[in-house]
Amino acid sequence: MDTGFITINTHSSIRLQSSQGTVIYVDPYRFQTAPHDADLILITHTHFDHFSPEDIAKVRTAHTAFVMPGTGMTDFIGAGFSDESVAFLTPGEHATPLPGIGIEAVPAYNVSKAFHPKGNAWLGYVIEMDDMRVYVAGDTDGLDENCSISCDIALVPVGGKYTMDVREAAAFVNALRPAVAIPEHYGTVAGSPSDGKAFAALVDPSIEVVLKL
Repeated sequence: MDTGFITINTHSSIRLQSSQGTVIYVDPYRFQTAPHDADLILITHTHFDHFSPEDIAKVRTAHTAFVMPGTGMTDFIGAGFSDESVAFLTPGEHATPLPGIGIEAVPAYNVSKAFHPKGNAWLGYVIEMDDMRVYVAGDTDGLDENCSISCDIALVPVGGKYTMDVREAAAFVNALRPAVAIPEHYGTVAGSPSDGKAFAALVDPSIEVVLKL
């Protein structure tokens, strides 16, 4: 399956571009340039490496739409953004922020760590575009709620400490069974640059692993 429409800037800063040219960013972070090309920005949660107003300013335009957890409303407005441009979602909700783009909000939390409590209602997203379902897991462990998500491509954190580690992420992907798995959230803020290859070695050979970091 072609994944050329997906790029990762660093960490879990992800860019997708639809066949119609719609540009979607998830958690823009550490941009060295200012492309100002975002039609839609998704924020998974409000930690500094996922909600970076400085980097949002580098990719947004005057017409950019936003999707983020409802629990991040205060942070979003406090950073100077207008609530008229954003859909605040909770797990299980669905939005269509742009024509041809559907967003399904799914839970993202830690089971036995304190970094991402379930009560914060932070999110991962299934992005529906071009007859595909692309799952961006957010900062999460493997959960009962997300192990049954239907998706063609899954971008999952593998760096450990704050999220799943390599072994946990591989077990999660093997249960999820997407056509393609892309590891992220490793090599900078968390994890080692070698985590992507270590993850790939543990994933079922029937699932294609694409490294973009």
